[in-house]
Amino acid sequence: MHRVAVIPGDGIGPEVIAEAARMLDAVGGVDLHYLPWGANHYLATGETIPPDGYDTLRSFDAVLVGALGDPRVPDNRHARDILLGTRFALDLYVNFRPVRLLDDRLCPLKGRSRDAVNFVVVRENTEGLYVGVGGRFKPGTNEEVAVQEEINTFTGVNRIIRHAFAFARSRGLRKVCMADKSNAMTHGHALWQRVFEEVKADYPDLDATHLYIDALAMFLVLDPGRFEVIVTNNLFGDIITDIGAALQGGLGMAASGNIHPGRTSMFEPVHGSAPPLAGKNVANPIGAILSAGLMLETLGRREDAVRIERAVEVAVHARDVTVDVGGNLGTREAGEAILRRLR
Repeated sequence: MHRVAVIPGDGIGPEVIAEAARMLDAVGGVDLHYLPWGANHYLATGETIPPDGYDTLRSFDAVLVGALGDPRVPDNRHARDILLGTRFALDLYVNFRPVRLLDDRLCPLKGRSRDAVNFVVVRENTEGLYVGVGGRFKPGTNEEVAVQEEINTFTGVNRIIRHAFAFARSRGLRKVCMADKSNAMTHGHALWQRVFEEVKADYPDLDATHLYIDALAMFLVLDPGRFEVIVTNNLFGDIITDIGAALQGGLGMAASGNIHPGRTSMFEPVHGSAPPLAGKNVANPIGAILSAGLMLETLGRREDAVRIERAVEVAVHARDVTVDVGGNLGTREAGEAILRRLR
């Protein structure tokens, strides 16, 4: 029995997480514990996350999170503390984003089939520009200066690149592409170049290539089939995974994991909380459902993860899905259609 903490979140988060929870109940072996953290909790208590919150999360086998963000909290500090805070506190250094097209009709690229869109992005998740190093001088004036520093360490770069190569080999994949901007960011990204060269020497059986990030973005649109595993830094990974989501049918189809191998990890759909859509039974639950499947896979339950993904795929082909991906069902009804296939 795996103990899983569930943070339903804001906006459409509780609706899509409810459907993911139904899949977990169906496959069994998962004990869900719901935590109230989110905008409502913050507005009622002034607390974004309890003082022992990160230790609480560490006591679970995994964490499943819905979307976070609420206009009643303009700076979204609760989302920052729950999502970014958990990534840093639990050292979830792998942001794992599978990009797989389930139906040819969902791809925005002309003439592309499912075989052409099937890759993963391994994004460094605890360093880069997202560490918050920097500041503003004379804010709000014409003399304002804003500085945001990118932090790259050997430890951080080495472990994410090694994870990408190890993942490729473990899945029988052949191609690993590292993307940086070392032609312009000559200091921090020289470290990425150095480590990539060192690591690829340990994997002579794999086809290791390098692209500047702008070229990689171009090739994702022109020829996504050339990629199997992409590894890159925090900011670039954040950007190109949205391109990947578009290739697979939109943000509503995209799953993600924030992972530290062998430790408590966090899984979430990548779409926003979409407050105007909350409570209207229109949100696409597939990203949340596939995130739950990814969680099971990471916990060692690959067969159950494959069952969930296959149920989603069959429902997508039958158009038993929400409007954004060509169906006419609501959130609950789309979840029920997938659940029927799973059972």
